[in-house]
Amino acid sequence: MPERPPGSASAVAAWLDRARPSARPGIWRYGHRPAKPDAERIAPVTVAGMLVPLALAALVWSLWQRGVTSYQLVPLRTFTPDDWWWGGTVASPKVFEDRAVPAPGAEALVVYEGVCFLALVAAVAVLGSWRAVVRHYVSHRPQPARALIAAGLALLVLSLVFPDAFPGVGWSPAPVVDPLLSLTALIADSYEPMTSQLFTNTLYTVITLLVLWPFARLGGWLPYARHLLARRTAAASAAAPDRPRSQWPELRDAGQQEAADLLTAEVTGGRMNDVDCARVEHAFTAARSGGSLDAFRDTVLRRGGAAWTHPSGVRDLSHRTARHDLLTGQVRIGRWVAAERTPQPYQEAGAALGLDVLGTSLLAVGPSGSGKTRTLVRPVTEALALQALTGRCAVVAVCSAGTPLGPDDTFDVNVRIGDPSSVHDLDPYAESTDPDEAAAILAEALVGDLDTVGAQGAATALAQLLGPFRAVHGRFPALPELRELLEGEESALVPLREALAASGNDVMRRELDARLRQTGTPGDAGRALADRLALLNRPVFADFFGGGGPSRPFSLRAVAQHPLRVRIELPEHGHEEAGRMITRLVLAQFHAVVREGRRTHFACLVLDDATGAVTAESVRRIQRLRSQNAGVLLALRTIGDVPETLHGPLYGAVGCRMAFSGVTTWDGSRFAQTWGTEWVDTTEVAKHTVFADQPMTRAFHALRKLVTGRAVTTDAVTVRQVERERWSASELAHAVPPGHAVLSLTTVEGEHAPPLLVDLRG
Repeated sequence: MPERPPGSASAVAAWLDRARPSARPGIWRYGHRPAKPDAERIAPVTVAGMLVPLALAALVWSLWQRGVTSYQLVPLRTFTPDDWWWGGTVASPKVFEDRAVPAPGAEALVVYEGVCFLALVAAVAVLGSWRAVVRHYVSHRPQPARALIAAGLALLVLSLVFPDAFPGVGWSPAPVVDPLLSLTALIADSYEPMTSQLFTNTLYTVITLLVLWPFARLGGWLPYARHLLARRTAAASAAAPDRPRSQWPELRDAGQQEAADLLTAEVTGGRMNDVDCARVEHAFTAARSGGSLDAFRDTVLRRGGAAWTHPSGVRDLSHRTARHDLLTGQVRIGRWVAAERTPQPYQEAGAALGLDVLGTSLLAVGPSGSGKTRTLVRPVTEALALQALTGRCAVVAVCSAGTPLGPDDTFDVNVRIGDPSSVHDLDPYAESTDPDEAAAILAEALVGDLDTVGAQGAATALAQLLGPFRAVHGRFPALPELRELLEGEESALVPLREALAASGNDVMRRELDARLRQTGTPGDAGRALADRLALLNRPVFADFFGGGGPSRPFSLRAVAQHPLRVRIELPEHGHEEAGRMITRLVLAQFHAVVREGRRTHFACLVLDDATGAVTAESVRRIQRLRSQNAGVLLALRTIGDVPETLHGPLYGAVGCRMAFSGVTTWDGSRFAQTWGTEWVDTTEVAKHTVFADQPMTRAFHALRKLVTGRAVTTDAVTVRQVERERWSASELAHAVPPGHAVLSLTTVEGEHAPPLLVDLRG
């Protein structure tokens, strides 16, 4: 939220009233002013090309009127009867006293003159590119200037056609009306139609409409008239003037005057912050869609700006490091760089991320020190934490111990794996009651990155132990107990089998017997699972993962039910492989819990280091997150931390991709392949030496070469479209300055932003 402006009654009111125009994906909308397109300058050669044909046409028409050549009437004599003309003359019409039209040749001459005039006008318009010139100077202007200019041009043309209708105009009419009257006389073989006032008025009306029609389209008269009518209708039907957002106009339109007045007083008095405003607006939207406006009003009147406060009681973060706009759900991460390949709307605009793009998931790749955590992970985590306070989303951030993602009070739950002072513990089964689901989660975490062990076989081996154990003990085993079962310890398996036999649970006993038969056989997944569990069965983790320590167990399933803010810190140095397994465990649990039920809030998982977390199964599940109102942010030092067979599927699964400064050409090639190519115009200029044949010309060329020191050449200019990579691997590796990144975005609605350069310091 911006600082309080001078003379403002409330900083929150000023923040609410600030304009947020619609914009392309990734543009910071708060206070955004859409860039006006650069005025297109028309080339001087185009203007000259319009005027030169016009001057030539005036000369041709003047000569035509003077009859400087006899050949101009040859087509007329060819298509008219010979008895209309006196013999031995070019086009001297006869007069027939006994006919209704005594001089048909004279009438044909008028028609012929009109046809030639229209042909000359059409030729001048085509050769002079009048359409392009007029569109440039008229169509690009805003209303009402566009309509007025078109109307002025229409009046000018009408004055040429009907000069008698315009006082003070002294020129002769253009050959338009008279040729039509003469054509009518020839067709009807009589002047009687011209004596009818109805016919002449109809003819004049049709000519006027035909003249006005192109100018009406040019000036957009009909759309502009509809716009004026709609605006007048809206102004007449408006019951009250437009109110600023700080006066809660949507509530007033819904009939909630009391609630709106109370909230307006709260905002003006400085008793509400931006989180409160966004939270109340979110509650109002939910109440309006659910038809519970009465309950909404009662809650507002009872609690005011503190209504629907987050269950933690927190109404704001203690510290912010980025700029946030909670009404649009955006966090500003930098500024789009004005470069050649940057579209006009993005030129110098703020770069921002919101829930609409995070819903398609984001992959960020950059070496250590490139600023992934400082400029991307922390701002996004902070924005999601603020949105959680408004009830719009839940966030789970996974990072190494000591990663600066914010103070502890930024999160509701802080899980520090391996830290004895941790208040919370992580439930490895995410409160699951289904052995198959719990087995699939554990299998993905333990051996999901191994090619030698199939995920399905590992999940089956775990389910054959988890099901019988739960049937006997009413819970899933702790990780040390599970390791003993996987290793085939008789001290663990025999009592379990005896308990199943005593209870008569033959189904689970057969499951356990199947596991016993597979233990130690070639291809048994139990040994690999036990070896991986040994990494989590260290003394530092003895009190975690349900080990009975003092920490309170926390299940990730709560994220799907409440807008929680969760941070999970991985073990410190010396347990890197265990940290990767925990990351895979959290990712697998997140995928399992977000697909359950129908959530009204967005859920997002942020992985500060996704090394070793991307598996074939996780990539498939990431693709489905968009339809589940969830998303993930994956940060990698290099794409080499992902198995090569998953590079293509991973880039295809996420909708947003970000390459930081310093990526290698090998990493850049993956981005280049994903972003594809585009068509661009290229201009090639080739210089060709001129070889003269005449002695005098050769002498002039020799003299010119002696003076200038260069041979006489001509330029051959070729303009063509070529297909070029949007960003090549070399450009990504060497042309991205420090503190910058190349970012492409896709929203959940399918809108795209091309890969563009972002200044993360702006």
